[in-house]
Amino acid sequence: MSKQIMLVVLLITTFFSCAFAQNDSVLQHASLETCVQYALKHQPLLQQSAIDEQTTEYSIKSKLADWYPQLNLDYNVQHNFQLPTSYFNSNYIKQGIDNTSSALFSVTQTIFNKDVLLAKRSAVDVRKQSKENTESDKINVAVNVSKAFYNVLLSQKQIELLNDDIKRLETSFKNAYFQYQGGIVDKIDYKRATISLNNSKAQLKSQQELLKSKIAILKNAMGYAADNSFELQYDTTAMANEVVLDTLQTLNYSNRIEYQQLVTVKRLQEANLQYYKWNYLPSVSAFGNYNFNYLNTDFGKLYNQNFPNSFMGLKFSFPIFQGNKRVYQTKAAELAIKRVDWDFVQLKNNINTQYTQALTNYKSNLNDYYNLKENLALATEVYNTIQLQYKAGIKTYLEVITAETDLRSAQVNYTNALYNVLAAKIDVQQALGTIKY
Repeated sequence: MSKQIMLVVLLITTFFSCAFAQNDSVLQHASLETCVQYALKHQPLLQQSAIDEQTTEYSIKSKLADWYPQLNLDYNVQHNFQLPTSYFNSNYIKQGIDNTSSALFSVTQTIFNKDVLLAKRSAVDVRKQSKENTESDKINVAVNVSKAFYNVLLSQKQIELLNDDIKRLETSFKNAYFQYQGGIVDKIDYKRATISLNNSKAQLKSQQELLKSKIAILKNAMGYAADNSFELQYDTTAMANEVVLDTLQTLNYSNRIEYQQLVTVKRLQEANLQYYKWNYLPSVSAFGNYNFNYLNTDFGKLYNQNFPNSFMGLKFSFPIFQGNKRVYQTKAAELAIKRVDWDFVQLKNNINTQYTQALTNYKSNLNDYYNLKENLALATEVYNTIQLQYKAGIKTYLEVITAETDLRSAQVNYTNALYNVLAAKIDVQQALGTIKY
């Protein structure tokens, strides 16, 4: 009975594990936030960044390990076929013994060494630099996914508008055809309706093919498997309410991840300068050795007796003259810091330019959005009025086609403006450094 219970528990656990794994890799309903979160977890670039962080951590630990006592063992066994000969007091004398063996245990402890001291002092900044690189990648991935998401929505919305347009054109086509059959109008209206309907169907096919390409781009930005599908989830009303952005925000350079990365680079360069200044100080280490020595003419009795020796001491190492190498290294490190200072100047100029362009583009798109929103309302009202007048025989079919064209253009332009202003808003937020993940 207990085995059956364990089997049932195992099956249930396996089922939920598989279900969780599937849900983790496949999105059923993908909102913008879930798409971004999925990308942050699955995008190959971010997976590599995570690996780089781990690699950096192990590299730091490997360098800091030099602060610990270093233990070593050297062991050898030697059999001499011919003993070495020396000349002493006018006689040739063979020295040594047929069989020797030794085991040397040594321990060294670094007291001062510029390499390990640099590793210790720069460890925090090296870790920080690695995390900042990951943060930068996250921001770029989030921006790319957001824009790709809006591009897919734009195509989907255009397809939806074209489907609605085709329905209207089919209705107009039927009305024109029946009026032509009834002898109310000539066949020109009927043919015009056919041309407009065919044009919309051709545009629909083009948008459907374009949508496939945009979905592929979104999947690539997310790190989503090409074979898996998802359905985008969005609220047009909520998106329309999100177009407004505070354009009076003060640009703060320190909010930008690029600025933070440059600050870390400068700190590392300053640590590098200090490292070269330490070249004028000696390296100091303590050491101790214990040597086991075994000597015997009979190899079978080699390890019967030990003749050990041991010692300990301090080692100072100081290069006296290296052809001014240390001077040149110090000067080069100082120039590297000055170069980073100019990187700050260039970065600030680039940020100012990026922010100005992004803000200008956003304001322009926002103005277009409001104007085109009003145009859409007017075009809808005009189209509905002319349709009624056409059915009543007051207006010509040419006016219906014109109104239909204006309505379709207003719908497409409004949709484009909505997603353009949302994408422009992302650029402003990126320029301000307010996108955080």
